[in-house]
Amino acid sequence: MRIKLYIKNHLKTKIIFFAALIILISSAFLSNFYFWATAPKQNLNPGERKLPVLMYHMISKNPTKENKFIISEKTFEEDLKYIKSHGFTAILIADLVAFSKGEKDLPEKPILLTFDDGAYNNFLYAFPLAQKYGAKFVFSPIAKESEKYSKIKDENPIYAHANWEAISKMAKSGLVEIQNHTYNMHSCHKPRIGCKKQHGESLQDYEIKLTEDLNKAQDLIEKNTGIRPTAFFYPFGAKSECSEKIIKSLGFKATFMCESRVNIIKKGNSECLLELGRFLRPQNVPSEIFFKKLNG
Repeated sequence: MRIKLYIKNHLKTKIIFFAALIILISSAFLSNFYFWATAPKQNLNPGERKLPVLMYHMISKNPTKENKFIISEKTFEEDLKYIKSHGFTAILIADLVAFSKGEKDLPEKPILLTFDDGAYNNFLYAFPLAQKYGAKFVFSPIAKESEKYSKIKDENPIYAHANWEAISKMAKSGLVEIQNHTYNMHSCHKPRIGCKKQHGESLQDYEIKLTEDLNKAQDLIEKNTGIRPTAFFYPFGAKSECSEKIIKSLGFKATFMCESRVNIIKKGNSECLLELGRFLRPQNVPSEIFFKKLNG
């Protein structure tokens, strides 16, 4: 009886072990397959580059404050170390625009690091690390918030937005490029989601509102940095069918979404800079694992 019981328990343990092993292997396979499927696999033609774009939001010194849109200062530094040691070159949108015009080449392994919303902690934590590792990044503030925090002089790293003084310092460094993320169209609540056309809103009214908002942000950024943005970052990736045409008419050379995919950039082709995909940088994922998945 004891022998039978031992065999039964032994078999049960083995079954549980192998079941867990199968689940683990399956999860790893599906995870890698997802990133493999999102990355273009075709051979590149001369004058083409694969361009992964990373999307960051907030940086925290305190890991307990991490969530979907907050990563630790340590994680960002590990990303920069990985980029530098694996032959990637962090570029700016100015480089993409020049490449799309056929005016210059891109490095063999370009990568674009982007920060949305304009949190003050980006200036406090990410900017010094960019200086330390010689890495470039794109900073896209919500212009109304930068205007607000420039007036109230609040530099709390948990919730404050970067003021124009901080933004100007980053822009003058040559490492940071300031781009447009709307003046005041960064809401995820109805009736308007991001800069998407409202239900029942006429095309004319929508065009007027979008144009006024984006131009206001353009003017403020140019006034405080001396440079007029050339790229637009859609809040939440929300757009309407007519959005691109309006934004392009305002002089923007590149637009960015929130879809997880690697981009193919073509020399001498300006259309390839529209609706580019980006990968949200998740928390609690080591750089080694994240970048390997990113590259399929």
